[in-house]
Amino acid sequence: MAENQEPQSPEELIKYIASSLVENTEEIQIETVEEENKIILKLSVDENDKGKIIGKNGKIAKSIRNVLKLASTKDNSRYILEIL
Repeated sequence: MAENQEPQSPEELIKYIASSLVENTEEIQIETVEEENKIILKLSVDENDKGKIIGKNGKIAKSIRNVLKLASTKDNSRYILEIL
């Protein structure tokens, strides 16, 4: 994604948020798995950056999931974020 460009998909949105939080942006990987009526986004980052994505008591992860939930209302899909 180019600089100053808005994310166009939930995958790009998660990658954008994650790259703002972690140090090793090259290690960010997002795998998309489609199941019945939901789409699961599996986010994996460097082991040293996992704490930055999850946050204290899971607050950052919960916030990312809330943003994803809001973004998913745009295309009437149900997205679930898994942090690996």
